[in-house]
Amino acid sequence: QVQLVESGGGVVQAGDSLRLSCAASGRAMGAYAMAWFRQVPGKSREFVAAITRSGDDTVYGNSMKGRFTISRDNVKNTVVLQMNSLKPEDTAVYYCAAGVYGTFEYQYDYWGQGTQVTVSS
Repeated sequence: QVQLVESGGGVVQAGDSLRLSCAASGRAMGAYAMAWFRQVPGKSREFVAAITRSGDDTVYGNSMKGRFTISRDNVKNTVVLQMNSLKPEDTAVYYCAAGVYGTFEYQYDYWGQGTQVTVSS
């Protein structure tokens, strides 16, 4: 098993950048593909980005392409989501997840508690 803890959320203005981190403990993070999802109250979780176990491939949700970058460090057991050019519609709770590489929730078995990102206009 792996335990995930997100950090780096906060309140920013439209156009600003924010860097989210996810620290993994327990089983080595390198055994898992890693992903970020986000959720707005009353809506289902939305796929944000994913990265393969080795970090050699990434995939992004359509509205995140060109603005968000996912990366990982398997030595430090961390995964980072760099978010640039933030928009108010990016406001959500962001979750880190570990599992099998893909864009669907069911592919990820382990989830963090989430970190709130609020983008004001």
